[in-house]
Amino acid sequence: MKLKITAIGNSAGVILPKELLAKLRLDKGDELYAVETPDGIRLTTYDPVFAAQMEVAEKIMRDHRDLLRRLAE
Repeated sequence: MKLKITAIGNSAGVILPKELLAKLRLDKGDELYAVETPDGIRLTTYDPVFAAQMEVAEKIMRDHRDLLRRLAE
């Protein structure tokens, strides 16, 4: 799908057609991530870096549950 860059105030933006929004299951106000890949830029509703960070955080919280509970007191 070919998209055109357009002026939006002092910035530039891309208008996403309804069909693309429907495929991505996005609506106004939702977040869209631009992820750099070896093949170019990928637009996605999923941020793999954030997901990986959350996995690490959840593991730490599981492994150190008692310590975190004591710190919260």
